[in-house]
Amino acid sequence: MTIRGRIGFSISLYLPLALLLAAPHSGTGQVTGSQEEANSAEGVVHELYDIVTFPAGTTPDWDQFRTLFLPEAVVVLRSSRDATSVFTLEGFVQDWLRFIEGSTVEETGFTERILRTHTTVFGDIAHVWVLYEAEIPGWGRPPQPGVDSFQLVFQEGGWKIASITNEVPTPERPIPEVLRGEG
Repeated sequence: MTIRGRIGFSISLYLPLALLLAAPHSGTGQVTGSQEEANSAEGVVHELYDIVTFPAGTTPDWDQFRTLFLPEAVVVLRSSRDATSVFTLEGFVQDWLRFIEGSTVEETGFTERILRTHTTVFGDIAHVWVLYEAEIPGWGRPPQPGVDSFQLVFQEGGWKIASITNEVPTPERPIPEVLRGEG
């Protein structure tokens, strides 16, 4: 979930295109189609990736971004090959802002595409695994894969992100089996 972990461990990268597998929360009543998708835990995760993917000349809507989280949310991102960084929600937004200011992404845009997800919902909690790839258009490097693990809770009529943890696959640390899409 950081550029450091996503695009080569030096810059802090961030977080859409995938199968929507999540079931709606049992307390939301009957919803269908895109309404069901938007009201699902996985729909919230997709919205997050949509927000942090932006074309050249723009930046994310941070107010909309914040609405997806519990105010007390925690984000843990791979920051180097052997270290992680822990952020509050505001610290996470500030890390994004530092990344944008210290790079050319406002001029080039930034992309994080969801490649595959795996969602488990149990009552008012949900876990969403995401295999994604991050890319700075025109940077000359191939998209970099990453794995995000989202924990969400259903509160006040909607799903909110409680935490995100991030890891970068390596030969010693392969993509989790639930995200491999084999078969």
